[in-house]
Amino acid sequence: MEVDPGLRPLRWRALAAVLLGVLCGGRAIAFGFENIVEQVRTLALQPWQDMPPSAHPVLQGLSYDDYRDIRFRPEQALWPDRPFGLMFFHAGRGFSQPLQIEEIDAQGRVQPLQVPASAFDYGRNAAKLPALVRPGAAAQVAGFRLHTALNRPDYRDELIVFLGASYFRALGAGQQYGLSARGLAVDTTGGQGEEFPRFDRFWLEKPAPEATRMTLYARLVGPRVTGAYRFDITPGRRPEGTTRVEVQARLFLRGRVATLGLAPLTSMFLSGENQPRPGDFRPEVHDSDGLQILTGRGEWIWRPLNNPRAGAFVTSFRLDGPQALRGFGLLQRDRRFASYEDLEAHYERRPSAWVEPRGDWGAGRVELLQFHTPDETHDNIAAYWVPETLPQAGAPLQPIDLAYTLHWFSEQPPVRPGGWTVQTRRGHGYDRAEGDELQFHVDFAGPALDAVRTGADAGAETVRPQVEALANARLREVRVQPNPQAPGWRMTLRVQRLRPDQPVELRAHLAQGADVLTETWSLALPPEGDPKP
Repeated sequence: MEVDPGLRPLRWRALAAVLLGVLCGGRAIAFGFENIVEQVRTLALQPWQDMPPSAHPVLQGLSYDDYRDIRFRPEQALWPDRPFGLMFFHAGRGFSQPLQIEEIDAQGRVQPLQVPASAFDYGRNAAKLPALVRPGAAAQVAGFRLHTALNRPDYRDELIVFLGASYFRALGAGQQYGLSARGLAVDTTGGQGEEFPRFDRFWLEKPAPEATRMTLYARLVGPRVTGAYRFDITPGRRPEGTTRVEVQARLFLRGRVATLGLAPLTSMFLSGENQPRPGDFRPEVHDSDGLQILTGRGEWIWRPLNNPRAGAFVTSFRLDGPQALRGFGLLQRDRRFASYEDLEAHYERRPSAWVEPRGDWGAGRVELLQFHTPDETHDNIAAYWVPETLPQAGAPLQPIDLAYTLHWFSEQPPVRPGGWTVQTRRGHGYDRAEGDELQFHVDFAGPALDAVRTGADAGAETVRPQVEALANARLREVRVQPNPQAPGWRMTLRVQRLRPDQPVELRAHLAQGADVLTETWSLALPPEGDPKP
């Protein structure tokens, strides 16, 4: 009996090899990053023309549940005998534009990959898609995921997923998907509406039998920007558990951009200890609870996240000088199940992501966008770097070169301050708030605080809070005391809010004498009331 070729492993489904390198004297010139740069440079000088959506209109009209019922068959994964395996997502619903995906072999030769429709189980959709389920039909794919052994050697976990626009997200050992990264953010704020450039073509290097990392390339296209990307992915296996994605990019502007967001991160914050949600049995619901920044001057900054009551709330940190930015990230600091009590979502397992620039990014700002979400199904947080200056769009083209490493981790970031914010709680206890008064209780911990001098050993120097009311606030009382439960120290603030329709901004840290003991706690509170007459 003849076997349907669509049921063979995908490694046999590659089309006949098409060399994109030039054969010279019998030697192939290996395909790489510069090949994609030339493609996107040429595209940037041409009028924008988007790729058409799937040729199967039924796919675009699938419901959420119907689309989820199209599942890739794991036994059809590419590279089953290698350390990394490749599986695919079908085109459909909101992911209607098919990708081009190609494989680069050990000699640098390129061949397109064609995924057979028989590699998918269409479930309840089979009757709606007769053209796709017939023998020998090819599937249209919208994304892919790489698998490798993270938690135990005999099982391949999901490592990284590329699906939708330029979105991707990764995992290390013991983690569960949460926040996402993007290749680029265009006019998330400050323009006439956000634009979502997308990765439309990928090239994946076939992993060697003993490979410890995975390399792939991507082409970014959009109405106002094109880009070439290289991703080198090192999985975070136990016991460390930190996955690293080294990113190299070269961008070309084809049109004017108001806000170009580099190395963007996208997350969700519904509620937390600083903003509990009435009626929800879960104490906290978020993929990230704060924005962390390390400046070129060595200052650590922590901004707790908020879910604004309405609209959007945009804040930023402008940085300049040599090596102005040393890193930023959206972090999930609280790792206790009791903080979330969610047996399905397990927010305590969501990874943090830290962006570590390679090279000097110059002057610019870290921008934080927070907008209202009524539930946890919407990502309402974005953070990214905005360079102070951009090259002019159009010919002659001036490239924007970018390199950074993305760290996806649970417990320990690649670098951390000597003292950090454990939690920020808002509200009063027995001492009632007066009028427009706000009360904050901020716990700090860390090795710098463990080593502070207390009691008679401290002499005239004790731990002191350094607090500034930067906007729309007046300090009424500041206290600090040891907190043996953390262990650490607790800072309590009583603050008068001057106008309810204006944001409040506070910053504080703990010090002992001339020694700074903690990161800078930088609170920005959105407007919460109607404008006064």
